[in-house]
Amino acid sequence: MDLTILYRGPLSSCDYDCPYCPFAKRRDSREQLRADRAALERFTAWAEAAGRDGDRLKILFTPWGEGLVRSWYRRALVELSRLPHVERVAIQTNLSCRTEWLAQADLESAALWCTYHPGQTPYDRFLAKCRDLADRGVRFSVGVVGLPEHLEEARRLRAALPDHVYLWVNAAEGRTYTDAEAGRWTALDPLFPYSRSPHPSAGLPCRTGESVVSVDGDGTVRRCHFVRAELGNLYDGSYRAALRPRACPLARCDCHIGYVHLETLPLYDVFAGGVLERIPAGHIPAGHIPAGHRPPVA
Repeated sequence: MDLTILYRGPLSSCDYDCPYCPFAKRRDSREQLRADRAALERFTAWAEAAGRDGDRLKILFTPWGEGLVRSWYRRALVELSRLPHVERVAIQTNLSCRTEWLAQADLESAALWCTYHPGQTPYDRFLAKCRDLADRGVRFSVGVVGLPEHLEEARRLRAALPDHVYLWVNAAEGRTYTDAEAGRWTALDPLFPYSRSPHPSAGLPCRTGESVVSVDGDGTVRRCHFVRAELGNLYDGSYRAALRPRACPLARCDCHIGYVHLETLPLYDVFAGGVLERIPAGHIPAGHIPAGHRPPVA
C-alpha cells in the first residue's frame, strides 16, 4: 500500500511570537514534551516496521509548534529518510534550528517546508540558513504569509534566494485580496492564485481518506486535519478497512495541506515529486503558470 501521512503530535510550543498564530511563544511543560517525544518515537517505530508489510510511505510532519528545535524531530527525520520504503519525509519549520544535522540524512528523501516570519528572526540569519540548505543539496521550499507588511521583505528574499528555490505565498487567514494586491503576490509566487481564496470542496473527490491520512499522537487516524471523524487507529491497523475514495464533507478548503489533495485541482501535477515539501515540478519563473494549471479567477 502507498500511503501519505500527515503527522501532528501533541507538541504546541514555538519559539516565535507571530501575531497571526495562536501558538506563538507557547511553552510546553516537561511532561508535555516527554509525551510528544514518546508519541513521535512510537510513530517512527511503526513507520520502520511498515516496510516489512510492503507499505510505501510519504510523511509530512505538521506540528502546531516548532519541531526541529527538538532533538527527537531531527532524529526522526534522519532515521525515516534512511528507510528504503519511505519515499519522502518532510516537516514544516520556521528554520530557527541549526542545520548541520542534515548531513546525517538521506537527502534523496528528506525535505523541508520553511516559513520566513519577518520580525521574528533577522533577515540575514534566515537567508544564511537557506543558502546553507542549498549548499548542502537539501530539498526545500520557502514561503511567507501574504500580509502587506511582509511584501518588501518577501521581494528581498526572492531576489536573494537561488533561482531553483521556490518561494510560496500563503494568503493570510480571513483576508480578501483585491486584484491589484493579488497581482503583487502572484508576481512573487505564480501559484498564489490557488491560495488567494478558499476552494469549494463539498461533495468533491479528495485523496484524503483513501491514499492520504492524518495521524495524531495517539495514533488516531482521520482523513485530514480538518475533518474530525475518525477512521480507526494506526497502531492496531483498524484504519485500513476504512480507506476508500471519499468526497469532501466540508463546504470549503482553505489550507494548502488540505486542498492540494483535491482531485478537482491539478496540484498533484503542479507539485509532482514535491507535494509534501511544496516544491513544484521544475522551475516556475515568476509571473508564469504552466499551461493547463491556471487556477480559476477568484
